[in-house]
Amino acid sequence: MKRTGAFALFGLTVLAMGCGVGDVSDIGTPDDSAGFVRGGGAGQAIFMSRNLYVGADVDAVIAALASPNPSDDLPALIAAVNEVNATDWPTRARALAAEIARERPHAVGLQEVSNLDLVIPPLGVNYHADFLADLLTELAALDLNYAVAAQVQNTVAQPFPGVSLVDRDVILVDADRVTVNGAPFGKNFIYNIGQVAPGVTIVRGFVRIDATINGGDWTIINTHLESGGGSALRQLRAAQMTELVAYLPPSGPVAVLGDLNDTPGSLMYQVAAGAGLTDAWAAIHPGEPGLSCCHASDLSNPRSDMHSRIDYVLVRGTAPGDDGEFGRIRLLGIRQSERLDGPIHPIWPSDHAGLAATLRAPVATALK
Repeated sequence: MKRTGAFALFGLTVLAMGCGVGDVSDIGTPDDSAGFVRGGGAGQAIFMSRNLYVGADVDAVIAALASPNPSDDLPALIAAVNEVNATDWPTRARALAAEIARERPHAVGLQEVSNLDLVIPPLGVNYHADFLADLLTELAALDLNYAVAAQVQNTVAQPFPGVSLVDRDVILVDADRVTVNGAPFGKNFIYNIGQVAPGVTIVRGFVRIDATINGGDWTIINTHLESGGGSALRQLRAAQMTELVAYLPPSGPVAVLGDLNDTPGSLMYQVAAGAGLTDAWAAIHPGEPGLSCCHASDLSNPRSDMHSRIDYVLVRGTAPGDDGEFGRIRLLGIRQSERLDGPIHPIWPSDHAGLAATLRAPVATALK
């Protein structure tokens, strides 16, 4: 979900102290690289980051609610309901489960994991979706044993009677191949936008687990930083990243997965670099744009409309393989073959691209 720069107007007193054709080249397939095999070979760990997308331009609804004109509230809500119908979460859930089955990640960082309830009798609307439960059901139908390792509840929006949206960040692990060590950890950031309209409070957070994968111990973090343009929101993302990196272990392999809502070189990115994290995409594909955001809000665009890179796998402390290769990373959900048959028009699995990374070797290209 994209948020416009208009949100710099809302709730940022706490800080007083994102269109062209995307990169649609097929960067590898699940088993095409020498030494990298489907499911991960010895010493390899496979990570995926995926923003599930709530299915509508929620920001437009929030902007209408925040405006002084009450007459724009209902039209914005109706438009969002129509988009939810067009973007058809059940179809996308099946496609995302199939995507996980193809990539076979050890751990998946999910953002915009929604509980969405729309009960509007005058419009004949009675819609309920639990994105996490639905995705787990689709994975189980494919005989995959993915389990929730950690989750945190973030934004809660109840702007109208019968209308509710709860947002979560979640880490799934393949329970047959991953051992989670100790208790998971999740928290909301200290610095958040806060209330932006009646019944709507914007909150972000992150989750962390420690896990053993193919004999190696990893710390895995998943997050969804605040979105939007303007200096105040860029500073907010940097503050959120500063809080996140304070929870990194002093040593050992780390993977930070997420929709970080900022571009390479940003203040947020520099904070990550200062904590010793390296951008896996930039290390493996130097010079490749790796654009991950965003398809149209109704997912109807016939070609990839990606215009910026805001989704990441950041790593620290990995070890080289015998062949000296660091790893592989590819974009998901941007190729024509990945479009789905929606109820109204063809749709993409999400408004973001996903990332799938197989990692084992040290990163030679540091963040700049």
